[in-house]
Amino acid sequence: MVGAVSGLKFDLETYGPVKAGEVTFGYVNEDSVRHSLIVAKDDTKVPNFRLVVEQKGDVDSGTVSLDAGTYTLICDVPGHANMKASLVVE
Repeated sequence: MVGAVSGLKFDLETYGPVKAGEVTFGYVNEDSVRHSLIVAKDDTKVPNFRLVVEQKGDVDSGTVSLDAGTYTLICDVPGHANMKASLVVE
């Protein structure tokens, strides 16, 4: 489970390791503003995956296929550019 917390950040700096293949994300908003979650590798967004939590207490989830490597979790809501964390996939 990935959490969006106040201060425009995720609840952890690094997530994982998780097993390569189908990875299911849970995303919870512990903040009072809207957040999103996308996954990128080498500055390229993983296609067809974006979670959105509109307000405090909202939860979204989704599954995406990921190869082994290090990914970046990003909130792409305007003004939230510093909201990033790492995901290790083995």
